[in-house]
Amino acid sequence: MDAGVLKAMSGLAAAAKKGLDDPVLAELVMIRASQINECAFCLDMHVDVAVEKNGESAKRIALLNAWREAGDLYSARERAALALTEAITVLTDGFVPDDVYAAAAKEFNETELAHLIGVITVINSWNRLMVSRRIAPGGPAW
Repeated sequence: MDAGVLKAMSGLAAAAKKGLDDPVLAELVMIRASQINECAFCLDMHVDVAVEKNGESAKRIALLNAWREAGDLYSARERAALALTEAITVLTDGFVPDDVYAAAAKEFNETELAHLIGVITVINSWNRLMVSRRIAPGGPAW
């Protein structure tokens, strides 16, 4: 990958995350989008960051794919962020459903919501770059 693209993407990712005060939430969102997009490179990286750097539990990572059925394992704020992540990642109807957006807007202030949407958008872009280039876990991003 071109060094300029890598630098721009990294800068965008840092700017988006800066507005979220919860690094675990950011990692959960990035892991969930990466699961949907089947990006092994990003899953490998963000699971490691979540567990090793942010102290996330293996149980919550393992159940992330079934977060709706996991009861109170995820907070209302996390569930709203995960629902928004899925809606933005898939966009099957071409838009985010109003109820999903409203639930996220209830849990996040306007600035946080903008940054959350930024994090979701950036990880989806990273996923598409890594999957289309067939970058394996642990491989070089460039």
